[in-house]
Amino acid sequence: MIDPGIKRGSAELAVLSVLAEQPLHGYELARRIGERTEGVLRFTLASLYPLLYRLERRGSLAGEWKTAPNGRKRRYYRLTARGRRQLAPLREQWLRYFDALRRLPGVADA
Repeated sequence: MIDPGIKRGSAELAVLSVLAEQPLHGYELARRIGERTEGVLRFTLASLYPLLYRLERRGSLAGEWKTAPNGRKRRYYRLTARGRRQLAPLREQWLRYFDALRRLPGVADA
């Protein structure tokens, strides 16, 4: 199990990375993150939506209400140009962080 503090720190990277591929509504976004990380990163909608709202207020995401084929209204989030510009340095920071951890005794072999 992953410590919640580590998970919170990686949440923004996970959300922006998945939304870089295509716009998604919150439930589908949470499902894809869980699926792609083989369940290591899982978000409840109660924890995901505050992050989506925060990223939208910052201008990283734009949300739009759409009606699904079943008639249900859903808010789809897409990465904005600003969000795309933020994603590259964020990925670089995490890569440097992981690289630094691998240099510590016993971490690379864990």
